[in-house]
Amino acid sequence: MSCVRFALCCLFREEPIRFRRATARGLNGLDRREQLERLSRIALDNAGALMESLDACRGLGFGGFRINSQILPLRTHPEVGYRLRDLPSAHAVIDGFERCRAYGDRHGIRRTFHPDQFVLLSSPREDVTRSSLDELRCQAEVSALVGADVINIHAGGAYGSKEAALDRLMRALEALPDPIRGRLTLENDDRIYTPSDLLPVCARTGIPLIYDVHHHRCLPDGLSVEECTDRALESWMDGREPLVHLSSPRGGWDGPDPRRHADFIDPADFPDHWTSLTRPLTVEVEAKAKELAVRKLLADLAGGTPGDDAASGVSSATP
Repeated sequence: MSCVRFALCCLFREEPIRFRRATARGLNGLDRREQLERLSRIALDNAGALMESLDACRGLGFGGFRINSQILPLRTHPEVGYRLRDLPSAHAVIDGFERCRAYGDRHGIRRTFHPDQFVLLSSPREDVTRSSLDELRCQAEVSALVGADVINIHAGGAYGSKEAALDRLMRALEALPDPIRGRLTLENDDRIYTPSDLLPVCARTGIPLIYDVHHHRCLPDGLSVEECTDRALESWMDGREPLVHLSSPRGGWDGPDPRRHADFIDPADFPDHWTSLTRPLTVEVEAKAKELAVRKLLADLAGGTPGDDAASGVSSATP
């Protein structure tokens, strides 16, 4: 387990850290100067909240943090969108993000992004692909500032033909500019695309697979957890640390909808195979109880209680 680091996703349950959001409706009644001033204050506050989040992760013994993709809210919105340099406090925001990058690097806290579901590179609609690329460009810009090495997306819908959708996806991936391509990953989902569907895409394009074991259990494809783990790890080349997702079903595997995430992780859902890996691995914990769930999982895997030194020691990997 010394090679496994555990990462928190986006938010805290009990830690007094909050990221601010904005809505287009709330901005529409303002003139452009007022819009940018409000967005600038939110961006600056969110840069501060990110630093607090990284510091909290360090204190809790977590080795990674998934950053909310709306840390710069409404960035690509067709009506109230903006460029980072348009914000009155742009230099202070950039400085705040760069300090987060330095802090994360210094303390070995991995940073990642997982854009919203509207980012689709397999859609037959050119306007959807175009807006998705705009969003990914903005995500890549922020990723460079904060030092995030992953921008993770799903494959999207089948749109009547999974084969045609995967072909569009591959062509879009191959045409990506390096700042996006060097960070982009694909994740198997729980309704359409299995690891078996995506691994050939990853092999052809060089885009790594983030293996979501919960999704795979909901949508099996004949491959074992061990096989999927090993093949997913092989897709992470050039010394990059692989990343996987872990969650448990609300109501158990015999419940009405095992796709829904539980508050906490059942330790039985943590694959035994992952404990035997010698390669560093990041496990993003997708659970509703947020940091409480990660702490409990660490304690369960270490055989201790939350807060034990043994529990916190499990979470760090060599960055």
